[in-house]
Amino acid sequence: MENKLKTLVILTPGFPANEADSIFTPPQQIFVKALKDAYPSLNIIVLTFQYPAISKIYWWHGVKVISFGSPGNGRIHGLYTGLRVWLTLRRLNKKHHIIGLLSFWLGKCAFIGHNFAKKHHLKHYTWILGQDAKAGNKYVTRIKPAGESLIALSDFIVDEFSRNYNITPQHIIPVGIDTALFGNAPTVKDIDILGAGSLKPLKQYTIFLEVIAALKPRYPNIKVVIAGGGPQMKQLQQMIEALNIENQVTLPGWLDHDNILATMQRTKIFLHPSSYEGFGAVCLEALYAGAKVISFVKPMKAIIPNWYIAADRTEMLEMTQQLLADKNLNHQRVLPYIIQDNAKAMMQLFE
Repeated sequence: MENKLKTLVILTPGFPANEADSIFTPPQQIFVKALKDAYPSLNIIVLTFQYPAISKIYWWHGVKVISFGSPGNGRIHGLYTGLRVWLTLRRLNKKHHIIGLLSFWLGKCAFIGHNFAKKHHLKHYTWILGQDAKAGNKYVTRIKPAGESLIALSDFIVDEFSRNYNITPQHIIPVGIDTALFGNAPTVKDIDILGAGSLKPLKQYTIFLEVIAALKPRYPNIKVVIAGGGPQMKQLQQMIEALNIENQVTLPGWLDHDNILATMQRTKIFLHPSSYEGFGAVCLEALYAGAKVISFVKPMKAIIPNWYIAADRTEMLEMTQQLLADKNLNHQRVLPYIIQDNAKAMMQLFE
């Protein structure tokens, strides 16, 4: 055993295709990099099931990544992927001293990780990261996880999962911020309101645009940006035209992570109208960038400075108006959770 590498295996649906790929799962990749930086002697191997859509082995910031993706990624490929992952885990277990398996999201990755760990008497934790805590997750019934094996991203996720499955995750490790990714703050906050993320119904950007339209009469020169892409892009563009706010709202599409952070640092208010959110990493990033955050979902029971929770669209509009009217609005950075602390908390579970 002493001649074998001490190894942590991470199972995930997707992982960056290379070190320049900053759009895919930024919070998880920031975590993995922080884990490697904090524990350089730890051998970390990532098994990624779907993305990138190619089967290959590559290195990412000193982390070995084994990708099982395919351009098709259909049902047959999915069954084949499960077998390939299992055989790969078996080979890794013979070659390395595996201290445990960590699955991102309670889905297929967790199902395979749980069963392999059980068979080979290894530690396995599942990090519940968002919609996998909702009712109707078939993998909860298939795995029947103990609360001790579950890590929740937030207090909100603990409550949601407990309510839906009568199982309480025993650990909470939230999103963390890597302060090294932020440049010097600009002297001018020239973006009044920013939104960022996937443009899909769950994120409720139609409410976002309705708030902007209501603000326009009082703030005709308001500058608004919604960075992101997704299935509602065309609908939102049409809505912008219908509300006659083309001069106020810009939709630049997807921005890489560095550009998102730089844009946040130019922002006064970050508006996040999502109806469901495990713990929006973009909200924490906006706080550290010096913006005020307004959202519907309260991720943690503790109060986080500069983060305002609105009960509904009317209250979201009122809060936004109050902040815009404040001529002495301060933009100090708020740092509730540091990624290095989260990496240490995770390793404590395996050690």
